[in-house]
Amino acid sequence: QVQLVESGGGLVQPGGSVRLSCAVSGSFFSISTMGWYRQAPGKERELVATITSGGSTNYVDSVKGRFTISRDNVKNTVDLQMNSLKLEDTARYYCRAVLRPGSLSSYLEYWGQGTLVTVSS
Repeated sequence: QVQLVESGGGLVQPGGSVRLSCAVSGSFFSISTMGWYRQAPGKERELVATITSGGSTNYVDSVKGRFTISRDNVKNTVDLQMNSLKLEDTARYYCRAVLRPGSLSSYLEYWGQGTLVTVSS
């Protein structure tokens, strides 16, 4: 059974930094795209950053130049380094992985439970 477990987050001051990590565990054949999404109170979930298995990245405009996504294809982890944090970055951050459970399976998406990042002075 595939699980995504996030770590990191917490309370951080404006202008500060935090690093989120997500580990994929369980039995699966391969992982395609991994990414981070966030949902602020009263808002819809939005894409923050994605990274392909080849390392190509994509960011929402509001975090470009401040956030960096990276992955380790051996450890099956994806990280999000968040710098110069702003009040509006406050949200629950979710890890997402698109993977094949078996060699003959279609790609399916899996989500973590989320980790809360609160930016406040």
